[in-house]
Amino acid sequence: MRVFTSANLRAGGRSPDRIRTLIRNGTLIPVGHGIYVTRSMASQFKDVPDGDHVMKAAAAVVLGGPGCVISHESAARVHGIDQLNGDIINVTVSSRAGRRGVRHGVHRYVAALQASHVTRKFGLPVTTPARTVVDLARTGTFAEGVVAADSALHQGLVAPLELRIVASECPSRGSVQAVRVVEFATGLAESPLESLARVAFDDQGLPPPELQVSIVGDKGFIGRVDFYWKQYRTIAEVDGAIKYVDPDRARKQLWRDKALRQAGYEVVHFDWREITQDPEAVAGTLREAFRHGARAA
Repeated sequence: MRVFTSANLRAGGRSPDRIRTLIRNGTLIPVGHGIYVTRSMASQFKDVPDGDHVMKAAAAVVLGGPGCVISHESAARVHGIDQLNGDIINVTVSSRAGRRGVRHGVHRYVAALQASHVTRKFGLPVTTPARTVVDLARTGTFAEGVVAADSALHQGLVAPLELRIVASECPSRGSVQAVRVVEFATGLAESPLESLARVAFDDQGLPPPELQVSIVGDKGFIGRVDFYWKQYRTIAEVDGAIKYVDPDRARKQLWRDKALRQAGYEVVHFDWREITQDPEAVAGTLREAFRHGARAA
């Protein structure tokens, strides 16, 4: 990959005015502070998911020198792993040497990566999905780690044992939280909202629910529910925006709720705002449902 800096362009005889002209006519594409790639190189990333970010990460790796790899949040983007904060701006890389910190839009971590923790995608060196999850679990919040771990497991990018092994091979700051994330994670959570809900349930002291359970009534199959507490005959459903945008889907949800309640189940709904901003209220509603469901059981 051909990557140029303002310094080496000037060293090659191109004046600042000429550099600006090359940028205006699209011959050079800026991908960072004083960092450029050619138009043909940029076109290779056009159809890649998060292509602009991946291209910037590729440039950072090239400029980072031998041993520099895409890692952390940028690696999650490369692998398609969900993140709680998907609006990251800085590119994230790791290298065995150099100065740790943020400079010109690149956040550099210093780490001695095992060869088994590095793979290649789009021709670029990047931490494996398992190492990426463990890195996010070590450096972010518990919830951020769970969102990433659940996503990687759900997509089949990693296996539980693989996560445990990699977590054990990274005994450094944050490793205790990483182990907790790995043990808490499940591939049954189908969205970041479901992952956040599981974390909130745990924080609020609620018993862990079963996930993605098929409920059958007297008249047959009713539906597959997000969360189920069998001992309390209580079901919880997370409401994403699509449930309200699609009228047909909303009608089916109402029909299913009615069928579930007629079959003797308590049904609780909550959305992103409620579980992130007022988890205590969600937990209170669920505990009330537990009381009603336990009496009816």
